[in-house]
Amino acid sequence: MKKKALVIGAGFAGMSAASFMARSGWEVTLLEKHSGPGGRARQMHCEGFVFDMGPSWYWMPDVFERYFAQFGKKVSDYYYLERLDPSYRVVWKDGPMDIPASYPAFQALLESLEPGSASHLEVFLEEAAYKYKVGIQKLVHKPGRSLGEFLDKDLISGLFKLDVFTNMKQHVGRYFKHPKIRELMEFPVLFLGALPENTPALYSLMNYADVIGGTWYPQQGGMYCIVQAMHQLAESMGVQFHFNAEVKEIVIENGIARRVITDAGTFEADVVIAGADYHHVETQLLPNAYRSYTPEYWEKRVMAPSALLYYVGLNKKLKGITHHTLFFDTSFEGHGREIYSTKTWPEDPLFYVCAPSVTDNTVAPEGYENLFILIPVATGLEGDSSSLREMYFNKVIERMEKHYCQSLKDAILFKETFAQSDFVEQYHAFKGNAYGLANTLFQTAVLKPSCHSKKVANLFFTGQLTVPGPGVPPSLISGEVVAKEVVKKFG
Repeated sequence: MKKKALVIGAGFAGMSAASFMARSGWEVTLLEKHSGPGGRARQMHCEGFVFDMGPSWYWMPDVFERYFAQFGKKVSDYYYLERLDPSYRVVWKDGPMDIPASYPAFQALLESLEPGSASHLEVFLEEAAYKYKVGIQKLVHKPGRSLGEFLDKDLISGLFKLDVFTNMKQHVGRYFKHPKIRELMEFPVLFLGALPENTPALYSLMNYADVIGGTWYPQQGGMYCIVQAMHQLAESMGVQFHFNAEVKEIVIENGIARRVITDAGTFEADVVIAGADYHHVETQLLPNAYRSYTPEYWEKRVMAPSALLYYVGLNKKLKGITHHTLFFDTSFEGHGREIYSTKTWPEDPLFYVCAPSVTDNTVAPEGYENLFILIPVATGLEGDSSSLREMYFNKVIERMEKHYCQSLKDAILFKETFAQSDFVEQYHAFKGNAYGLANTLFQTAVLKPSCHSKKVANLFFTGQLTVPGPGVPPSLISGEVVAKEVVKKFG
C-alpha cells in the first residue's frame, strides 16, 4: 500500500514537491485555497487582457530544464521560450539605456561608460560563473539542517572564492566605479530581498544569470505557462489536486500530523508538506505546543519586500516601450533605505514596468497594451488604502508619460491593484511580503527556518521562507529538496 503525502499549496514549490513525491512512489494529494494552481503566479483575465499576477522575469532557464528533465521531459514539451533583446531597459535620470542580450554588445556598453570596465567584467563574470556553478549545483540543493552538509571538498576549497563574507556592494565596487554600472550589477539582488550591503557577494551569481543566462519569455501566455506545465506534469504523475480547499487546521496527535482539515473536508496522510506561508502554518494551523519558532523569532526575521502592483490595460500601443523597463530615475539608495531601514512608504520610488504585449500578442486585444507595474515597498506597513494606491499610481503614470512623451491616463481601459493587504488576505503572507525571506548572511542555509518541523515528526516545509530562498527557480528546487528529505526519512 502506497504511503500518503499531503501537500498544502499549489504554488511552484508545492507542485514541485508533489511531483517529486509522486515520482518516489507516494500517493500525493495537493490542497489549494484558490480555484486553480499557481499561488502567487496566478493569472487574471479581464476585458481581453491576460495578466501574470506575480513573477514576470524568466531567468536561469537551466534550472527549469533540469526540473523537467528529472521527469523525462523538456521545457519545449510544454512551452516555447524566446530570449528577449534588449534583456531590459533602465531609465536613468538623464535618459534610457537598453541592456543588450549580446555579451560583446554589453561589454561595449560598459566600456562606453567606464574605460577598462569590459576587461573588469570578464574577471567579475568568471568569478560569478564559479559561484553559479557551485551555488546552483550544490549549495541550493542542501536542506540546511546541519553544518555537516557543507563539508564538501568543492565547497570547502572554494569557500573564499564564493565570497560568503563579503557583501555585494563591496564586491561590485572592487571592479566598477561608474554609478550606473554599479546599480546595474547591484539591481539583481533586489530579487533576493535585501540591500546590496547586506547581501553576501556569493549572489553575484545573479549577474551571471542576468548577463550570460539571459532574460527569456514563455511565449503564448507568459509565466503562467510554467504553472500550467507543472500542473500538467504533476497530474500525469498521479497527483490529485483539490482546489477551493483552504486548510484550517493540521491535527497533531503525540507529535505526529494525522489529519488536515480544510473547507472541502478532512484528509489523512503519513506526511504533510506545507508550501503555504511558513509563519501562517506555524501560528494559525498548528497548536501552540507544536510550533518550532517563537513570535520573537519571527519578528526578528528580515523579510524581502512587499509590493504595490498595478495591472493596467491600455486601449492603444505605447510607442517606444520594451518588455521590461526599470525606472531608476530616482535614488536607488534612498528607496532601499525606505524598504529596509526606515520602513516607510517611499517618497519618490523606483518602479518596474512589464509590457508582455510587446512580445506576446495573446495577452492583450490587437492594438492594445498590457502593463504590469511594480513598486517595491517595506513589509508590515500601515495605511494600505485605495487612496494611497491611487496616489502612487498617479506618480508612476506621470513619470511614464514624461518619459514616453505620450498620454496614458486617457487610454486606461482596465486597472486593478494588488498590495500588502491583498498579500495577507490572498496568500496569508507574513507582514504582506511579496517575495519571502531576505537572503542575508544570517538568513542563509542552516540559519533559515528549517524545512523539517522541530516539533512534528512528519511535517515538512517548502517555499520561499525556507531553503533555498525567494524566487521562482529556488522554489522549484525547494520542492525537490524537501521531497528528498521526506523520502530519506520515511522511504
